Amino acid sequence: MQRCWAEEPTERPDFNHIRLLLRKHNKESRTNILDNLLSRMEQYANNLEELVEERTQAYHEEKRKAEALLYQILPHSVAEQLKRGETVQAEAFDSVSIYFSDIVGFTALSAESTPMEVVTLLNDLYTCFDAVIDNFDVYKLKFRHFCILRSNIFLKGHF
Repeated sequence: MQRCWAEEPTERPDFNHIRLLLRKHNKESRTNILDNLLSRMEQYANNLEELVEERTQAYHEEKRKAEALLYQILPHSVAEQLKRGETVQAEAFDSVSIYFSDIVGFTALSAESTPMEVVTLLNDLYTCFDAVIDNFDVYKLKFRHFCILRSNIFLKGHF
């Protein structure tokens, strides 16, 4: 078959040679060309169905990850509006509360600790912050280096 695709015409087999090869192949496989073609088409269709299923699963997984990220970086109501394809209107608030947090002496503490101890400390600390703040209508605006910026935005009907 590959010789039939040769760019140089003189390198391609002639029709008599192709017919001879096909007859030889058909005698070995005991099937005719049409049966062989139908069998290959069925294999191709099955393979295509599997490929579509795999790609669909991958799409749904990526969509789930994107939505999870959306909910992590935006307020829930804004994320919902974006998911529905709606335009999000900017809101203005008369007053908000902002909380900054710093771990005093963190540089010295981390210099005396193992990397795993530092990771465990930060994980425990931020898990504790998140658990307490989940009880209030608070949105985490930014997490940068060793500083957390939180804003308490009172939404309509929530204060």
